[in-house]
Amino acid sequence: MSDVILYDYWRSSASYRVRIALSLMDMAYQSVAVDLLAGAHKAPDFRKRNPQGLVPALEIDGLVLTQSLAIIEYLDETRSHAGFLPKDAVGRQRVRALSHAIAMDIHPICNLGVVGNVMKQAEAHGEDPAKVRLAWMGKYIGEGLEAFERLLDHPGTGSFCHGDRPSMADICLIPQIYNARRWEVDLSHLPMVNRIAERCLAMDAFARAHPDLAKPRD
Repeated sequence: MSDVILYDYWRSSASYRVRIALSLMDMAYQSVAVDLLAGAHKAPDFRKRNPQGLVPALEIDGLVLTQSLAIIEYLDETRSHAGFLPKDAVGRQRVRALSHAIAMDIHPICNLGVVGNVMKQAEAHGEDPAKVRLAWMGKYIGEGLEAFERLLDHPGTGSFCHGDRPSMADICLIPQIYNARRWEVDLSHLPMVNRIAERCLAMDAFARAHPDLAKPRD
């Protein structure tokens, strides 16, 4: 059994990012499910690993790491073959900017806690929470990915978001594409986003990290 342990929720975008990174590195790990819907992330035992009560948490190298992008950067800095960030400073800045556009601008507005509160407020005002949630996701994921498409209109974009190998930006993009499709967001007008997503999803490493494979079996 691997001594690398990922505390994971199958539909969590942040967890999905780390699964992709580990898969791209062919790094064996043990997955421990943390059921967000059941509130397992709020349990005292889990908060000892991550006081924020968020997934993922990664046990590796005798450490407990949190925050998906920080985990990915740690892997890049400690495993020379990872290659999630370019070697040059300008390239690293661009990959970080692309990654943050998703992980810091789209994801927080659409996460479980925020959307749950939006639905409660909708219900309190006599609105259909499910319809309000769908409209919320459509607006913020849609607008965010439209901005991401504009960021891709750049000489640094290659077969992937930056250059010709998957980077941290692609690792962030694919879970957001999963969420967009889940919430019926129209992406048909985003050719570069779609092209890169198709190329990533055709790779075995991305396929192995997919939520359908991470979902706990009854």
